[in-house]
Amino acid sequence: MDRHIRTVNDVLELLDGLFAREADRWSADGGSDWWDEFYADRDKAVPFFVAKPDENLVSYLDRGLITPGRALDLGCGPGRNALHLASAGFTVDAVDLSPTAIAWARDRARDAGADVRFLCADAFSTDLDGPYDLVYDSGCLHHLPPHRRISYLALLDRALAPGGHLALSCFAAGEMGSELPDAELYRNARLDGGLAYTPESLRWIFADLTEVELRRMHDEPPESPNFGEPFLWTALFRRDG
Repeated sequence: MDRHIRTVNDVLELLDGLFAREADRWSADGGSDWWDEFYADRDKAVPFFVAKPDENLVSYLDRGLITPGRALDLGCGPGRNALHLASAGFTVDAVDLSPTAIAWARDRARDAGADVRFLCADAFSTDLDGPYDLVYDSGCLHHLPPHRRISYLALLDRALAPGGHLALSCFAAGEMGSELPDAELYRNARLDGGLAYTPESLRWIFADLTEVELRRMHDEPPESPNFGEPFLWTALFRRDG
């Protein structure tokens, strides 16, 4: 007889197991085999494998919407945005579950002479050295199963400084990602590559924050120094103090 549900975290880990067959990213033991395989071939034609920062991040800095401080790059992958934040004067912690991604990011940082603290860990269960003036998320949210939005918001509660900003990009409904209702995802036990969001859903999820900007990511040509794909929303929210 198995009676092991006693806390909210027990429930979250139970629900994680429903999606473990698609990617070990959300298995209860925090495995990362699926993502390690994804990042293994550095020459693979994946749009965000380029060594370029997100165009919205560059725009926020250029317009003074965010200013240097302490930053957390959430789900940093090969580290392209973490390196740009460091070059802009931020003190950067960058976290990802995949050892392969972190190894690639460290190689890029070494080549660029960038000072970034890379952490191979689950950001939701790791004691991070907050508070942070900026939490930057380029594609983490849309890979979370619905119940892990609870963990995401709890992370912001403990890690985002008053007056700090959350900046994110995620799949845009009608362009990329699954548009199935949350309940249907559990019936199918799969995320189908990631979840699509509408502006209204993002505003509802982050209702405790103040919206600064929410728009579609600009389409950047190959010769641009910045990354940009129009199938993504970009959003900047502020935690009022």
